[in-house]
Amino acid sequence: MAMKPARIMIAGMTVALMLSACGGGGAPEPTGGTSAGGLEKTELLVGVVPVPSSAPLFIAEKRGLFKAEGLTVKTEIIQAPQAVMPKILNGSMDAFLTSYVSLMVINDSGAAKLKLFQHSQEAAPNVAGVVVAKGSPIKTAADLKGKTIGVNVLKALGQTLTNAHLQEAGLKPDDARYVMVPFANQLDALASGNVDAAWLVEPFLTAAKKSGATQIIDTTDGVTAGVPIDGWGVSEQWLAANPKTAAAFHRALAKAQQIAGEDRKAIDEVVPTYTQIPADAAAAMTLGKFSMRADRTSVQKLADLLHGYGYLKAKVDVVRLFAPMSG
Repeated sequence: MAMKPARIMIAGMTVALMLSACGGGGAPEPTGGTSAGGLEKTELLVGVVPVPSSAPLFIAEKRGLFKAEGLTVKTEIIQAPQAVMPKILNGSMDAFLTSYVSLMVINDSGAAKLKLFQHSQEAAPNVAGVVVAKGSPIKTAADLKGKTIGVNVLKALGQTLTNAHLQEAGLKPDDARYVMVPFANQLDALASGNVDAAWLVEPFLTAAKKSGATQIIDTTDGVTAGVPIDGWGVSEQWLAANPKTAAAFHRALAKAQQIAGEDRKAIDEVVPTYTQIPADAAAAMTLGKFSMRADRTSVQKLADLLHGYGYLKAKVDVVRLFAPMSG
């Protein structure tokens, strides 16, 4: 059964939480033992975010890599990993796209015990940034003192990266106020004045600039250049219960990751299938680096930033974040 990915509506700036249509959209059922191929389960539900980092999953489906491993993969659009932890914990969702920041914050909170299963994307210039409305008097990071900044998740990647640039501009992290606004609602929040600035990632960043917004900070360059952005997360419990399925799923994802890193066209082909970004717009997006593994030193730097900002109670040894097969 082929995966039919969910779509987002950028033009209307609404992102619906929905299951990809493949049957009734329910969670994959465990097989209750092992399948003919020795897999503990053959149907997986994966939480995806409608951003370029999800592309390897859809490349794997398009090229039959999951099928070759005996897997059927369904997808569900998610806004933040924190929101789907109940599904991860009860086993109704198997894996999900997550920023490194969210994964570390969730682990630190005790809400779950997660592992980074496969790296996806690391930063390159203009992959994510802070924008302001057209004509705004805010021109630089220093101008954000006393202002309100919209981020998709509080105390996560956007806030962490933006804080680093505020500090570089001589401000303290608490000199600005952060509020949670979904990516798809950020432009409306800017236009209404509910926020003074917004942190956006692709494809929302390109869409915002095309609508007239001005980027004032490139949060994936300068002091935060090369920062690891995201990857695929799973729970320790899921890994222990499904070792053969995990290995098969990882083999397919890793092959797709390599394709994404070597062939930009492969990404451009699938992005319109799980978003409503036209093909020409997808080809024009700025992408990060789709490498096979995250640089551990960069991940540790990110973890240390989080601890320094008080987003993590305990220091993190990032070597322990990664699943054994992640490399």
